[in-house]
Amino acid sequence: MRQISHIIRMVGARRATVLITGETGTGKELVARALHLAGPRRKGPMVAVNCSALPDHLLEAELFGHVRGAFTGAVQNRAGRFEQAQGGTLFLDEIGDMPLDLQAKLLRVLQEREFQRLGSSESIRADVRVVAATNCDLPGRIAQGRFREDLYYRLNVVPIRMPPLRQRPEDVPALAEHLVRKICRQEDLPPKTMSPQALGHLIDYSWPGNVRQLENLVEMAIALSGERTALTAADFPLPVPIHPPTALERSERPLVAVPDDGLDYEHTLALIERSILEQALEKTNGNKKAAAEMLRLKRTTLSAKVRNLAS
Repeated sequence: MRQISHIIRMVGARRATVLITGETGTGKELVARALHLAGPRRKGPMVAVNCSALPDHLLEAELFGHVRGAFTGAVQNRAGRFEQAQGGTLFLDEIGDMPLDLQAKLLRVLQEREFQRLGSSESIRADVRVVAATNCDLPGRIAQGRFREDLYYRLNVVPIRMPPLRQRPEDVPALAEHLVRKICRQEDLPPKTMSPQALGHLIDYSWPGNVRQLENLVEMAIALSGERTALTAADFPLPVPIHPPTALERSERPLVAVPDDGLDYEHTLALIERSILEQALEKTNGNKKAAAEMLRLKRTTLSAKVRNLAS
């Protein structure tokens, strides 16, 4: 997180596009706002668009605006998000869900620094810094033909990867205590404290919902603690994770231990690959197309691997 803070300070004043990746709830929008505030564009607006929240046919008009009569229901001219963000920052959240045809238009705007409202031939200069975010595996989507490779490289000028909370448990106490102070202040409540047992209870959890889940849990604990000023472990009932952490996430030890007398490298890799393929096919009831998507592979690649293992 210190490295991410350093990157924000270094590139905040630049115009370079930034791609923030990470799981849901890790704070990608907070990083986007920090980038906006770290440079001269903080004097301008920061405009956010969730690319997965709008139907495909409305997202283009939302981004670029439209003129009267451009489509059914366009009864007057409307400025899009690019215009609204002039002189500031445009944050494109869930960029991985943008439809392919609109990706091509976004790429042109990033390259030419100009755009047109729907139904208009007049070009408008785009004085906007673009920051994008996604929880998707964009290289995997590129391999599946669902995301443009040229747009990926245009967005990924400065990459920022947000680590999940389970990979930085040492941050949990500071985050929890900050959230307690923040929520008490927002709710105009007397300050509350957290017992060491409560903090240890939170550190040991895997946090599938990341910082957002932690904030929701702190808010619930404060609401249900009444007039008590000390929060205990009992105030934080932790749900069983829907997606339990993997072996690599639970421990820094490798999946395969190398014995003192060594091992057959190629044979071991083949066994691991066979296990992965068998699990994917079992989960998809033998559907190779679905299994290939699960493993971020082309269907032809998966089929070839299955044939090789069977031979």
